[in-house]
Amino acid sequence: METVYFKGNACHTGGNMPSVGDKAPEFSVVGPELKELHISDFPGKKIVLNIFPSLDTPVCATSVRKFNEKAAEKKDAIVLCVSMDLPFAAQRFCTVENIKNVIPASAFRSPEFAKEYGVELVDGPLKGLLARAVVIIDENGKVIYRQLVDEITNEPDYEAALKML
Repeated sequence: METVYFKGNACHTGGNMPSVGDKAPEFSVVGPELKELHISDFPGKKIVLNIFPSLDTPVCATSVRKFNEKAAEKKDAIVLCVSMDLPFAAQRFCTVENIKNVIPASAFRSPEFAKEYGVELVDGPLKGLLARAVVIIDENGKVIYRQLVDEITNEPDYEAALKML
């Protein structure tokens, strides 16, 4: 269990994020066409997991926009923007915002994703959603970067994450 804050109030995750050097837990999330996405779907690529509560909040939307902008520069990396938002809503957001360099992904039918990555919020007003985090998995399936953002209303450290690419 890890502690994060939402507007200064403590809330907790249902587990711990994988550590740098760990083999990344397998996952299944749902992409825009309702197709399941897994680590094995991106051979030879680094995978950036931009994890957040919901695209319906300004900070989450900003993180998707910023990773979309930066992802265009990284040909050997793929960015999955993972939330509990339904795939339809995530795709609508990306279409309206002209976001084409990231893949929106939903964990709505994959409770094991939230548990395995230690990002399920188990109390507080956002209980049931995902904490804000970034995990980068290298081409060999190892975690090479992790950040659990202390205050959910803050953006992740884009520069530190992008240096790992």
